[in-house]
Amino acid sequence: MGRKWNNIKEKKAAKDKNTSRIYAKFGTEIYVVAKQGEPDPESNQALKFVLERAKTYNVPKHIIERAIEKAKGGAEANFDELRYEGFGPNGSMIIVDALTNNVNRTAAEVRAAFSKNGGNMGVNGSVAYMFDETAVIGVEGKTSDEALELLMEADVDVRDILEEDEVIITYADPDQFHAVLEAYKQAGIEEFTVAEITMLAQSEVELGEKDLEQFEQIIDTLEELEDVQRVHHNVDIGE
Repeated sequence: MGRKWNNIKEKKAAKDKNTSRIYAKFGTEIYVVAKQGEPDPESNQALKFVLERAKTYNVPKHIIERAIEKAKGGAEANFDELRYEGFGPNGSMIIVDALTNNVNRTAAEVRAAFSKNGGNMGVNGSVAYMFDETAVIGVEGKTSDEALELLMEADVDVRDILEEDEVIITYADPDQFHAVLEAYKQAGIEEFTVAEITMLAQSEVELGEKDLEQFEQIIDTLEELEDVQRVHHNVDIGE
């Protein structure tokens, strides 16, 4: 698959010291999915997914509970889910997922993040066709053979299972996300190093030092935007 999920996450955590910003984004996402369905993860699969992701980012319990309680209450805030596509230097491609209560503001901010850092926005579909939506789940304490065996016993279909720095990463179709998690939980695993449904690039590009610096500036600027939830790309950022 090419992407070292745990390396990327560790680097990002070390680089991004503003955890309050991450928590705020999770708070918004939890509120929105709880408001769209039931505020109970057992009857709301979208909420269950977000809460699993939140655990891997160590989002405090009080932030999660506050967002769910807000969704239960009478407060009404309308959010739109948006996806933007664009290009960075030398063949790099970027997908931006956002939740916003002001579409015009978000569109302008995302466009500026690209243009001010040497990138440009693309039209709908100009980038996404080069990515596959993929469930990515990471566990420790198992070998790849053990993971494959327990998933087969649970009759769960997966795309691939790889060992990455002593962590077993399972790649599966998005509709298998909860089935993979449940199979691991039935085997006694409760902690996951990664639990994502992401856009995985079909192939990655390597950038030279100057282009990589410019690319990272685009990504950093996008991720700092309040309305941006996740950024996906096709760049091999190395070890």
